[in-house]
Amino acid sequence: MPSLRLRWLRLPSVSLPRPRLPKPPLPQFTGRLHEPRTATVIGRWLGVLIALCFLTGFLSHYVQRPPDWLAGALPSRPVWGYRLTQGVHVASGIAAIPLLFAKLWTVYPRLFVWPPVRSVRHALERLSIAVLVAATVFQLLTGLLNTVQWYPWPFSFVPVHFAVAWVVFGSLVLHIAVKYPDIRAHWSRTSPGTLELPAADGPDRRSLLAGVSAAVGAVTLTTVGQTVTPLKNLDLFAPRHPDHGEQGLPVNRSAAQAGMVGRDLSGYRLTVLGRDSYELTLDELAAMAQHTVRLPIACVEGWSKYADWSGVRVRDLVARAGGRPDALVRVVSMERRGAYRVMEMGGGYTEDPLTLLALRLNGQVLSLDHGFPARVIAPNRPGVWQTKWVARMEII
Repeated sequence: MPSLRLRWLRLPSVSLPRPRLPKPPLPQFTGRLHEPRTATVIGRWLGVLIALCFLTGFLSHYVQRPPDWLAGALPSRPVWGYRLTQGVHVASGIAAIPLLFAKLWTVYPRLFVWPPVRSVRHALERLSIAVLVAATVFQLLTGLLNTVQWYPWPFSFVPVHFAVAWVVFGSLVLHIAVKYPDIRAHWSRTSPGTLELPAADGPDRRSLLAGVSAAVGAVTLTTVGQTVTPLKNLDLFAPRHPDHGEQGLPVNRSAAQAGMVGRDLSGYRLTVLGRDSYELTLDELAAMAQHTVRLPIACVEGWSKYADWSGVRVRDLVARAGGRPDALVRVVSMERRGAYRVMEMGGGYTEDPLTLLALRLNGQVLSLDHGFPARVIAPNRPGVWQTKWVARMEII
């Protein structure tokens, strides 16, 4: 066969159009209330609740886990102090949840503005908003799950909750500073920015705000009864009812959870370690001077209730061991596991005549779930530190 020669042909150059990425289909928002005035009004309410929640949570954290320099200075009065602050903390956090979602509804169309980033300043602003939204959603929802004692995460709740609270607070202050011109322009009905909005939107805006207010009120009324006992009959959705529990008081940590069920307590002895250490049987404790006090027990999950407690004053036990009335006391529980099985009381609690090693609750011998044979009850103190099943007291 004859050899074939291939000839390369030079084709003329053709200019092809530069490919362009199609603009993604974005949702269309026709609602008229996705605007600064509605966002400002809801943001004011939300800001107040977050500030209340942050301040009371800050107090609660340092009462639960005081640094060394503060441990001996915590006050025992007013007796209802922790009940008030923790009740406000949980109530304001729950009330903030519907407000948060209402606030996000007013501003979420801006998440779909194209292009997503227009400048370095715009990128930093959007990043700060992303941090604020993510931290606030995380903080409120994990706090809500804590009230029902459900922890579907691998980290320790208390330190993470405290740390993220600072992130929320800091990012909120930054957000207010960045958005201050818009907030000022739409602060009131007569502000310049508000007057530029269509007057026809006023009735719809007021209806929306009334609906959001009703939702916040409904959530509050159906949960706050767990600590505001006059509203206990409306306590439909709170994790605790103040009247439901043994001896008329709820139980947060049961004897079964603490590994106390089946323990032989017939030979119980309280050990008090100090200059003049001693031991007491339950009968010997009962033979000492007994005092009855009316104190609330207030738990970090938000529920609280007053009860009548009877037992021996802690300062009498300390004095018998040769300790000062305002001595720091370490209390050790018999429970086999638990983050709060060892606690320390500063002098403010130790010397207070209302602080008892309680043997009876509401006129009855303590049940095992409430800490039989003996438990601590002190004024203005978190329930987690009202140690149950007390085995030993050490005067430090």
